[in-house]
Amino acid sequence: MKLLDLEIEALKLPLAERAQLAEVLLGSLDALSEDEHRQEWTEEALRRDADLDADPTRGRPADEVFRGARARLR
Repeated sequence: MKLLDLEIEALKLPLAERAQLAEVLLGSLDALSEDEHRQEWTEEALRRDADLDADPTRGRPADEVFRGARARLR
């Protein structure tokens, strides 16, 4: 089964079951080693960079992003 198929099926679950699944999945991330975490974040950064290269209109100026982050921290 492909990841997209799993996502579609998981989203059909009732809220409580989705929350339970999310908890289990997030908990499994704690089992990763430092190198595995680094690899995962590198892959995510590369994916995001490729997404932005493919569609630059999806990006936002850094000052706008930081302004929004600061506002949420207040």
